[in-house]
Amino acid sequence: MSRASVLALIPLPRPAREAIEARYELCLAPDLNSDEAIGRFRESGVRAVVTNGSVGLTAAQMERLPKLEIICAFGAGHENIDSAAAGARGIVVTHAPGANDATVADHALGLMLALARGFTVLDPAVRRGEWNSARTERPTLNGGRLGLVGLGRIGAKIAARAAAFDMHVSYLTRHPRADVSWQHYTDVEQLARDSDFLVLACPGGAATRHLVDARVLAALGSKGVLVNISRGSVVDTAALIAALEAGSIAGAGLDVFEAEPDLPAALLACRNTVLTPHIAGRSPAAIAAQTDMLLGSLAAHFEEGQAPFAVA
Repeated sequence: MSRASVLALIPLPRPAREAIEARYELCLAPDLNSDEAIGRFRESGVRAVVTNGSVGLTAAQMERLPKLEIICAFGAGHENIDSAAAGARGIVVTHAPGANDATVADHALGLMLALARGFTVLDPAVRRGEWNSARTERPTLNGGRLGLVGLGRIGAKIAARAAAFDMHVSYLTRHPRADVSWQHYTDVEQLARDSDFLVLACPGGAATRHLVDARVLAALGSKGVLVNISRGSVVDTAALIAALEAGSIAGAGLDVFEAEPDLPAALLACRNTVLTPHIAGRSPAAIAAQTDMLLGSLAAHFEEGQAPFAVA
């Protein structure tokens, strides 16, 4: 029996590549854009696509893969996969919920600490011999006000870590959660106004595009810090650059960007930022868990006709 053809539109860690290659025909195309990859491998009878929330898969792209049966998001995010179109074609969509929650939450706290305590500024200052001039007081997390946009798995873990720093936690969701005692908001501008640290932990997609705009940044204020570990599309980049340049906010810790990996020169020039390359969810444990869930989804689908991690 011929082996199923699996098209990977994203780079995969070595263990995942080797495990897929052991069972399936792997068509690896991380250096091509999705349309080019599909054009190159569509004749291979692709039955599975591995992608992620950022790259996604459109309805038109699915149409070009007539034998496609399953789309696997490597990670929890799946916002750019057209799940409705997939469902209409009988294509299963899976992801890896919970695989990297703790790692992302740790990264968010790291960005908060780096900005508050000035790690990225102080380290080079000490190396330049600027010991005395660098020893000015810096804010800390203890007693600060954390505003979380989103309180899903990752948001809840960020909140728990912040609570351990004795921070005052508030959160924004459509509806309050009955299982937490933190203050609930439904207006992002008001949440920003009442926060020292505004942390974005919400899904990407059309519903949250540019949720954080000039108005919200103005509400956050000159002592406020923005941290984004969700999706770059949630923040209006032009408005953020303007706020950083003017000192309208104190700083920003960003792991995700609107047009990553191409960042605006003006953003790179802002010194009151800590920028990381969409790595918040990457740790050995998280990658291992995502790999296991990916392989489990493929095996369950092709061998058992099931989808244990199907998108709801």
